[in-house]
Amino acid sequence: MTLIAILGTKALWGLYAWLGSAIIASYLSSRKGYSERLGLALGMILSVVGVVIILFWPAKPDSRWKLQGPFGTGGKTVAEARAEKEAAAGGEG
Repeated sequence: MTLIAILGTKALWGLYAWLGSAIIASYLSSRKGYSERLGLALGMILSVVGVVIILFWPAKPDSRWKLQGPFGTGGKTVAEARAEKEAAAGGEG
């Protein structure tokens, strides 16, 4: 009976890791400018490896990852960051 209980706890922790990987990969792919489905699929199929793939996947130029940074907003909305970026690009040319 103890063996079944030990296997049950390991299976539960494995389930938590699998679901957590899917959530994290989905969030990261959304911030990088791709659909949440891409991250969800990678996180569910490849588990922790899917999160690593999304971390190294290049972000789109106009994504929240590029405009606000990897994890926070930096105190600006996406629209404010875009306006600053366009103003800086317009001033150079």
